[in-house]
Amino acid sequence: MINYTLKCAEGHRFDSWFQSAEAFDKLKASGMVACAVCGDTQVEKAMMAPRVRPARKAASKAPEQEAPRAEAKPAPGALSAPASPAEQALRDLRKHVEANSDYVGKDFASEARAMHEGSTPERAIYGEAKPEEAKALIEEGVPVAPLPFSIGRKTN
Repeated sequence: MINYTLKCAEGHRFDSWFQSAEAFDKLKASGMVACAVCGDTQVEKAMMAPRVRPARKAASKAPEQEAPRAEAKPAPGALSAPASPAEQALRDLRKHVEANSDYVGKDFASEARAMHEGSTPERAIYGEAKPEEAKALIEEGVPVAPLPFSIGRKTN
């Protein structure tokens, strides 16, 4: 697999994975590579810095032997950084929900129902519910809403 940073004719940058360099060329020639932002099919490879991994010996050094490193910033268009104001807003919303709510996991429906009935003190919660559980909560008048992002499961 190979990761390319791509740029469309409108100047949008985005990353995409391809099976090989030949696979990218074949897909591009058939018009199947399109901008992730605007859908433009006039896409070219953008300038990229090579990703060089350290040798196995260097990677296996104990942490106290490593030299201190500067904080790495994501490259423009990197998938780890928001590419648009909408993505930034989703990222901010997720951070706010995680910082100000309790994660209740798969117990979300029972917790929300218990708070609605008054048997449990009210608090901000988020978690997971099956579609039929969410539908039942709504039909019962429990105020719930789906989150516009996926929840990473927490094990603790």
